[in-house]
Amino acid sequence: MNKPKVVVLGAGYGGLITVNRLSKLVGVNDADITLVNKNDYHYETTWLHEASAGTLHHDKCRYQIKEVISSRVNFVQDTVTAIKPEEKKIVLEKGELDYDYLVVSLGSQPETFGIQGLKEYAFGITNINAARQLREHIELQFATYQTEEVKQDDRLTIVVGGAGFTGIEFLGELSNRVPKLCREYDIDPKKVRIICVEAAPTALPGFDPELVEYAVNHLERKGVEFKIGTAIKECTEDGIVVAKDDHMEEIKAGTVVWAAGVRGNSVVEEAGFENMRGRVKVTPDLLAPGHKDVFIIGDCSLIINEEINRPYPPTAQIAMQQGETCAKNLSVLIKGQGEMEGFKADIKGTVASLGEDDAVGTVFGKKLVGTKASFMKKMIDNRALYMVGGPGMVMKKGKFKFF
Repeated sequence: MNKPKVVVLGAGYGGLITVNRLSKLVGVNDADITLVNKNDYHYETTWLHEASAGTLHHDKCRYQIKEVISSRVNFVQDTVTAIKPEEKKIVLEKGELDYDYLVVSLGSQPETFGIQGLKEYAFGITNINAARQLREHIELQFATYQTEEVKQDDRLTIVVGGAGFTGIEFLGELSNRVPKLCREYDIDPKKVRIICVEAAPTALPGFDPELVEYAVNHLERKGVEFKIGTAIKECTEDGIVVAKDDHMEEIKAGTVVWAAGVRGNSVVEEAGFENMRGRVKVTPDLLAPGHKDVFIIGDCSLIINEEINRPYPPTAQIAMQQGETCAKNLSVLIKGQGEMEGFKADIKGTVASLGEDDAVGTVFGKKLVGTKASFMKKMIDNRALYMVGGPGMVMKKGKFKFF
């Protein structure tokens, strides 16, 4: 009898937890496990705002996949181009894979909401290379400013679209980085503008209002200008056009960063799964509706929080918990024993950093701000490293500068 083939697409938080847990739950003779990922490294998505601002080297945000997966997991470095559920086949750039059970954990893509010019002129905080490109672009703007015969102050204006989790965390790092860049390039800090544009009526939607107020006040003291309830209508080579009520305004800027939304992977849409913006509303046991052999986890899955009747946000915390449940359910199917379990999110807390030594958040129901919240944020980051790579990875990549 042939061993069933389990293929996991994507070595993000959910994908890595799935293969690591599954390799412990089923024996070598029970299943073949294959992990497919575009790069040979995993990157900490929740750290990219630091690499993008230049407060953390991008290599600190990543580690080799083969360092953290079992030797029995077959790793394939390739890009997924198509999923064919009817044929139980995965199409890669360099070949094809058959599967008996599939786990889709492909991560997210930026959602531009059709805003003209964003894809062409705005920078994203989406992966290691995008973070490196953004950091180098900002530094180039500062360096170029000093070499110009006629100074263009707009070159030193940085616009961040979105005051959600990613936007706020990037602003926190950027507001710490800019004074250092000003000293390095002998630029008057007053020449620099950092503007955050958010279409929603508040920053950090979903956060406690008291914590939102703390975060906004903290960033404003560091020079960040907020335009709340303001929508970006267009991004151009010279900046952005925004609208609030009936008032239109052009903001000239040397750097525009888009951090206002993500969607599921386009491969999921093209595969024919019923979806909303690339996210599939999965069954309680994390299967794609109508499929008994395809699990979808992470950013490509949609799970409703029944307490508020809204989807859970696509966070690393939930992706890792989904990976645990997915591995258990795969083990049940492979062994033909027991019953699959329904996924239940266990939100232990949410913390948004405001730079290296400040943060806001709620942990175990308790509101935290300042250095206490910052300490918890670093502990959460270290815990994620521990869950995937054990104590060795924590010692190698962990964050230990708490105050």
